Amino acid sequence: MISGPITITESASIREAIEIMKANSIRHLPVVSKGNKLKGLVTLADLKQGLIPSMLADVSLTDLMIKNPIIVHPDDDIEIAARIIYKHKIGGMPVVKNDKLVGIITETDILRAFIDMMGLLTASSRIDLVLGNEPGQLKKVLQIISDNGGDIINVGMPVRQTDRRVYYFRLLPCDTKLMRKALEKKGFEVIDATD
Repeated sequence: MISGPITITESASIREAIEIMKANSIRHLPVVSKGNKLKGLVTLADLKQGLIPSMLADVSLTDLMIKNPIIVHPDDDIEIAARIIYKHKIGGMPVVKNDKLVGIITETDILRAFIDMMGLLTASSRIDLVLGNEPGQLKKVLQIISDNGGDIINVGMPVRQTDRRVYYFRLLPCDTKLMRKALEKKGFEVIDATD
C-alpha cells in the first residue's frame, strides 16, 4: 500500500480534486474529514463525468464520491486485496484502521508486488518442466537444480492443472545446461531452459 496517501476534504470542489489528481498522476483520491476519518473515495473517471454537470447545476464533490467504498485493513494479506480488486473490478481501495485512512492500494501496487515476488525485473535464469503426479517429484527436481549450481528465486505453476503439471523455476543468473541435462537424465521433461 501507499502510506499517507494524498487526500481531499468534502468541502473541496470537483475542479480542485481533478487538479490534485492530475498534478500527482493519481486516479483515486480518498475524501477525509478531520482526524483523517475516511468519508469516501473519488475516482478521476467519476470526476470527469461530473465536471460539466457541476458547472450547470449544484453538483458537489460529495455528490460524486463513493460514500461507502470497499476497504481493506493494513494487516490484510496482499492476496485479499488482489481478490477484492479483481472480484469487484475496481482500480484501488482505501486502507483503513479504526475508521482512519492509513493508506491506499491500487491494482498498480499489486502488480508491482507480483513483479517483485516473481523477480521479473531482476536478472535471472529459468527452467520450465513437467512433473507427474508421483509423490516426491518436486523434491527431486529441487535437489537436482541445487546440486547443479541453481539457486531458486521462486517456483510457479498455473492453478488449473491436469495430470501434466508444468512448473516454472526462476533462478539467480546461471548456466542452465548442466541442470537441463541432469533433469532429462532423471526422466523429467524440460520444456525450456533460459540463461
